[in-house]
Amino acid sequence: MSADFTRRANVIDLFAHTIRPATIRVAAGRIAAIDYEGDGPDAALPYALPGFVDAHVHVESSLLVPAEFARLAVVHGTVATVSDPHEIGNVLGVAGVEFMLDNARQSPFHFCFGAPSCVPATVFETAGAVISADDIEQLFQNPAIGYLAEMMNWPGVLHGDPDVLRKIALAQRYNRPVDGHAPGLRGDDARRYAAAGMSTDHECFTAEEALDKLAVGMHILIREGSAARNFEALVDLLPEHADRIMFCSDDKHPDSLVLGHIDALVRRALARGIDLFKVLRAACLNPVQHYRLDVGLLRNGDAADFIVVDNLQDFRVQQTYLRGVLVAENGQTLLPAGQNAAPNNFHAQPLQPTDFRLAASDTSAAQAQVRAIRCYDGQLITEAEPGAVPVRNGCLEADVANDVLKLTVVNRYEAGATPAVAFIRGFGLQRGALASSVGHDSHNITAVGCSDEAIARAVNLVIEAKGGLAAVGADGEELLLPLPVAGLMSDGEGYAVAEAYTAVDQLAKQLGSTLAAPFMTLSFMALLVIPSLKLSDKGLFDGEKFEFVPVLL
Repeated sequence: MSADFTRRANVIDLFAHTIRPATIRVAAGRIAAIDYEGDGPDAALPYALPGFVDAHVHVESSLLVPAEFARLAVVHGTVATVSDPHEIGNVLGVAGVEFMLDNARQSPFHFCFGAPSCVPATVFETAGAVISADDIEQLFQNPAIGYLAEMMNWPGVLHGDPDVLRKIALAQRYNRPVDGHAPGLRGDDARRYAAAGMSTDHECFTAEEALDKLAVGMHILIREGSAARNFEALVDLLPEHADRIMFCSDDKHPDSLVLGHIDALVRRALARGIDLFKVLRAACLNPVQHYRLDVGLLRNGDAADFIVVDNLQDFRVQQTYLRGVLVAENGQTLLPAGQNAAPNNFHAQPLQPTDFRLAASDTSAAQAQVRAIRCYDGQLITEAEPGAVPVRNGCLEADVANDVLKLTVVNRYEAGATPAVAFIRGFGLQRGALASSVGHDSHNITAVGCSDEAIARAVNLVIEAKGGLAAVGADGEELLLPLPVAGLMSDGEGYAVAEAYTAVDQLAKQLGSTLAAPFMTLSFMALLVIPSLKLSDKGLFDGEKFEFVPVLL
């Protein structure tokens, strides 16, 4: 229940561009009045302003159900997210989207969910479900579905694929914005993509690419997540383009969410000397206006969704209010933990080390040349890089000393499917293996390791739990974080999940991984729509040519 109360603070008005002492009067969960008292800020008072909005996030990547995500996010002043549920959509279809909506209703947090546009993401992988254009029209009957989620099939947009165009037309008919997703798209292709109805892009990794998309009318989301980090490359666009810039995390693991959220990006932007009102426009105002969110902006009559910060330098959140209710104070969440169901779709059966063998073409050779995936810390893009691996007993093995490890994707939706196997560089593991049932976008089991035995053990831990993150050493060390909700999320309390994630992440690094977020990076190695080389459960895939390629060179 919301309470009637007053709160004195220096009120930051994002519309008038003023900061003045005032008494905020809240009644029945809304702003009844803001009584201003002077012309300039009072140094003795804290500062009140609209709450932060994450303009594009997959809640599932936090490994938390929506209500638990909210419990952690409000501590950092986040009051709303624009959330694409296509992760659970790929596992459970429309029923997965409905689960997210139902769970979110436990919280006063503002969740704006989209209708997933690309389930499955491609025909070159096995997903657990299909969300058709008819399904999207059904979802648009629900006012809680606020937009058409990221249109990753940009080739389909540019080539006029009828199914793609129908989905975009449905969004336009139902007056919903359409999110874009087109990494590297520039020039005339970017113009055509925007002209087809794409309103945003969160995949820009250079300022030049972002400027091309801004020039054709798109909004640019500056992404800083647990794996993809583009803030430094893009933030200097904010002073000139504040009307069409937003902040987002895209994918945020629970340990990162404990430490900070959009508030961290606000502090970093302010530290660069960018104007306060331009920074807050990106963090608070633009997402609300673009997605027409029912989120208060600290005006008379608005929902009482606002935050109080200590000062305009540290910008530490002291209090977060949602619909007039104090939901976080001084670093502590005040939202109660909920009871969470655990729907799933998991049929893989345990495998043997021999299932991950890859035969050499010349069984008498000591080495073989392979086409390896090169992954990069803090990026979703990869490159193809040749490498030499040893041949033993007629099979290709990892070359741990030169960081050429085995990568596998196992179909989790069908028992008895043959794993796809390839090689990867950049993980740095010296022993053991990692496995995860979070594998964008179809969420099959993805694993990387130094030996077939370690890979099999890590994969089987995930299979036995019907979803999870596993790290396995060569000397018996092993940790598993179970993810019983669609193999994507825990049904547990958020801070406990973050602690368990930290433990399995630390073991991955003790095994030698040099990546900042090894499980997050691993989860993107099956994302075929991000160039240039990835692995699906059906084989090694060239994301630029959009075709399968052989592992052996």
